[in-house]
Amino acid sequence: MNDPHTPQPSGLPSDAPKAPDLWAQAASENAAKRTTAEPAWERGVLEKLVLATIAEQRAARRWRIFWRFAWIALALGMAWLLASRDLGSSAKSGPHTAVVDVKGEIAAGAEASAEFVVAAMRSAFEDSGAQAVVLLINSPGGSPVQAGIINDEIVRLKAKHGKPVYAVVEETCASAAYYIAAAADDIFVDKASIVGSIGVLMDGFGFTGTMDKLGVERRLITAGANKGFLDPFSPMSEQQRQYAQAMLDQIHQQFIQVVKAGRGERLKETPETFSGLFWTGQQAVEMGLADRVGNLDYVAREVVKAEEVIDYTRRDNVAERLARRFGAAVGAGAAKALAGLSLPALR
Repeated sequence: MNDPHTPQPSGLPSDAPKAPDLWAQAASENAAKRTTAEPAWERGVLEKLVLATIAEQRAARRWRIFWRFAWIALALGMAWLLASRDLGSSAKSGPHTAVVDVKGEIAAGAEASAEFVVAAMRSAFEDSGAQAVVLLINSPGGSPVQAGIINDEIVRLKAKHGKPVYAVVEETCASAAYYIAAAADDIFVDKASIVGSIGVLMDGFGFTGTMDKLGVERRLITAGANKGFLDPFSPMSEQQRQYAQAMLDQIHQQFIQVVKAGRGERLKETPETFSGLFWTGQQAVEMGLADRVGNLDYVAREVVKAEEVIDYTRRDNVAERLARRFGAAVGAGAAKALAGLSLPALR
């Protein structure tokens, strides 16, 4: 039997470390590796963050520079387009018939606004080559204010430059459009054109009965007894109705006086002439509201004696449309405030 105190052979060298020493050595080596690896990992993350921040700042700086140059290019383009148009309109030409379109609704901001039509007429009158100015009309009407401005300017320009003005009607020349045409020396129509509608209207809706049935209460607070006048959700008093009627009658009389002044003795007035009715071009000639049947080519060839036709109509170009969008954004609040307001119209 072996003596327990006698050393037993283990199969390992006598100087080999014991198991606990091996574990301690491995733990020490792993700790050293982590100690050397962790700072490198943190530096890598920090470097990536710094590089990403720098790249983002550079990109933002490039975009700022790009948009600055884009706005400068846009401004220069707008200036060039406006200048080129002005130069082109001021250029003199040979004998021709000048044409200005009056198409669509006659209203501020529209293509048939006083701003555009008057500017085009001035360019046409100032061109020494223009033998006459033709207003090519196709409009159901619109604002009496815009029509009045154009009518007054036609009278002024005719007296200043001594050139004739002819109105040539295509499909429609009604209400405010006829207000404009009345200032022309002669009015030419197609036999099937729609002409007339010499009257004024102010339209809207009233929802007071519907609100009562639905049990809806209108809470409108105003300062001024008539500040809520024409509000569709409030009842209209008889006094307010009479006031609106008097205003429309006054504008109607202004319209009538313009027509009488423009047509003179050619007008064969009847009880229906200023009632708001409209007629065909053939009927309009018979009533003295128009002079002859004829189109643009006929007037240029047979009346003006200048077959070449040059269009002076002012239209929005790309730069102006962009500029108007900025202006529209500024005025959006005011437009919303006036959205429910009904204004007198010639249509």
